[in-house]
Amino acid sequence: MSIFEIKYRESFGFSAENPEGKRNGGSRGKDCEKLRPCIQIEPGETVILCTTDGPGMITHMWFTGYVGHSFVLRMYWDSQEPSVEAPLSAFFGCAYDENFKDRDGNYPVLDSSKILVAPGRGYNSYWEMPFRKWCHITMENRSDKPQTLYYMIEGWKGEVPEDAGYFHAVYSQEHPVQKGRAYTVADGIQGPGLFAGICFASGMNGHNTCWVEGEPKIYLDGDQYPTINYTGTEDYFCGSYGFGNDILLKRYQTFSGLYAGMYAIYGNDSSEMYNGQQRFLLYRLHVKDPVYFEKSFRMTMDNLGWTGPRYDDYTSVAFFYLEKPFPLPHELPSDEELCMR
Repeated sequence: MSIFEIKYRESFGFSAENPEGKRNGGSRGKDCEKLRPCIQIEPGETVILCTTDGPGMITHMWFTGYVGHSFVLRMYWDSQEPSVEAPLSAFFGCAYDENFKDRDGNYPVLDSSKILVAPGRGYNSYWEMPFRKWCHITMENRSDKPQTLYYMIEGWKGEVPEDAGYFHAVYSQEHPVQKGRAYTVADGIQGPGLFAGICFASGMNGHNTCWVEGEPKIYLDGDQYPTINYTGTEDYFCGSYGFGNDILLKRYQTFSGLYAGMYAIYGNDSSEMYNGQQRFLLYRLHVKDPVYFEKSFRMTMDNLGWTGPRYDDYTSVAFFYLEKPFPLPHELPSDEELCMR
């Protein structure tokens, strides 16, 4: 669809000022008067952010306030089981959420076609999320204290294409990766569907002897061997030669593009006490090169350096579109287990 095409659709926006997303349902305040710009979520509480009948589409989400891993985002499409379940920070590519500045002392900026992390920690999603019967989006506070959330969830009601898939997001972590065994990005995904991308975080354990030698591998429809086999971790994320650490500058260089990036590096900063672990935040969005499957999808990623297998901390959120809402195959770890070092 081009921006100039007129469609007969009804737009909606759910926010703290209009929590029911109703037409004419926003603030009754006067000009320049804020009545309810944010909400407070109590420990253990799950709050409904958006619920509406279909058919329709979620087109934009924005969050700020507390945006750490203790907030768990869930989305339901025509089903009582969530199709999206992930810590808020990891969903937006910020798995190491306790840090607020990168290696260079700046707010990290993820500037892609589907996810934008703007200074300082304004989380934006532009993933298109169709639904046919109903949409339900919640936020759970798994911390031990009240947390503040600012949010806006926008979309429209109207007919969606017959072949539109349902958006899914699956969280995974291994802290540390078992040495000599590949990390599982996603497994047990059943199609038909398409793989749409990944947000990924890696925390170094031990000496950083080029942690990017591992090969990401994609297995389709019950493959015994991978059909799509990349040559290295940095190659999958569209970089090369250790993101510049192996040649010329001898230093990792960050970048953020429409479809791929290694946008932030944390750690090894003398101003951060007790934070010696170097950590990397990356993403790869298959917007122009989706990976299609009919029956099943599995993806692994080696943790390998120049000297052999490593035992780093890996964290990821994988994005999919499936023909039908599908129960997520991974169980979310506890809030304590989500804590990054």
